[in-house]
Amino acid sequence: MAKVIVLGGCGAVGSVVVKTLADQDIFSQIIIGDINEQRAKDIAAQTDPEKVSVVRVDAEDQKTIQSAIAGCDLVINCIGPFYKTVKTILTQVIEAKINYVDVCDDVDVTIDILKMNDAARLAGITALIGMGSSPGATNLLAKFAADNLLDETDAVDIFHAHGGEPFEGAGVIGHRFHCMSIDIPMFLDGELRYVKFFEKDGKSLRRKFDFPAIGNDIMVYPYPHPEQVTIPDYIPLKQVTNRGVVLPAEYYTLTKDVCKAGLASREPVDVKGRQVVPYDFAVGYIIRERERILKETEFGRQRGCCSVVVKGKKDGKYQEYRFHMASQSEALGEGTGIPAAMGGILMQQGKITQKGVLPPEGCVNPVDFIDLITRVMDLDKKDKDSHDEFSGVLVQKIDEDGNIETIDI
Repeated sequence: MAKVIVLGGCGAVGSVVVKTLADQDIFSQIIIGDINEQRAKDIAAQTDPEKVSVVRVDAEDQKTIQSAIAGCDLVINCIGPFYKTVKTILTQVIEAKINYVDVCDDVDVTIDILKMNDAARLAGITALIGMGSSPGATNLLAKFAADNLLDETDAVDIFHAHGGEPFEGAGVIGHRFHCMSIDIPMFLDGELRYVKFFEKDGKSLRRKFDFPAIGNDIMVYPYPHPEQVTIPDYIPLKQVTNRGVVLPAEYYTLTKDVCKAGLASREPVDVKGRQVVPYDFAVGYIIRERERILKETEFGRQRGCCSVVVKGKKDGKYQEYRFHMASQSEALGEGTGIPAAMGGILMQQGKITQKGVLPPEGCVNPVDFIDLITRVMDLDKKDKDSHDEFSGVLVQKIDEDGNIETIDI
């Protein structure tokens, strides 16, 4: 059987990928590639020590990447922030001619690595990028609705919220600053436009959304994810938007206020004769305040939900489908890691064959994905009537009169 390496296999996402793959009889060898060898050894021992092994990988050291992936049949990359790491890793994977999956959610670097398509095709490999929750499952649910449920598709709007994870490190905070600082793509009125998070065009896209298992009237903000760039290449439509938030709301407000104040800058400033980097202070301060906010708001257990709203027409009448993907207990890791593992399994099963660097909607059959993830997660057994507590996928159909029906796809 085959050998797979999960780069960043110690993280919240990568560890879920490792455990999910270990539960399936697809790969005979699963390697955790991570800079934290002791943590990797602990995960291997807890998962399946006969099947799971460990190798040290430093994402900034090409030689350790080359050595770690040598002889593997598949590389699953979960090392973020992707805007810093993915180009180096994917370059090594293409040179080694190994199939590849990642969960890259940074739109700016996604545009860059899509330009590596010809190199991947010449190497004869498939590089499936952005195969997480958003992007990933969102793209495939949108494609499923467009292909199977609607005659015409007008818009795909994506909403996500999560919070309460046991730990958030400096990399997570830095990624959030990055998302608030770069130009954010939105596909509006049939064309790709860029908005700024803190300016009028970005503020106009803020809105409230009702998330099952999370809560109602939650304010969500423009997010620079890749769906807005890639989905219009595969689905004829007029609009693709992406909005999200991290909970509690007080925590996200603190983060954006700190960023807006310019404290995400890495340029040192003189403070009483000492050089202080605002970014370093901001990250440490936010991490400290997060613990206070979680306690004061009594936020409770971690949870998350990602929703895809697809609007269009069926038989000449307005039709809307809402796909809600919710998880309790392992919100970020589970929601992102399991789709990545599904991408790896489908690739190894020979169900993803197109060569090049491709987003999910460009090479994955949505029906194959839904069938596999339903069986792996036992989604049919979830209680879909208890929208406040469910984990899994809830699908709602809304007609032109606003009537809502929960359906099974």
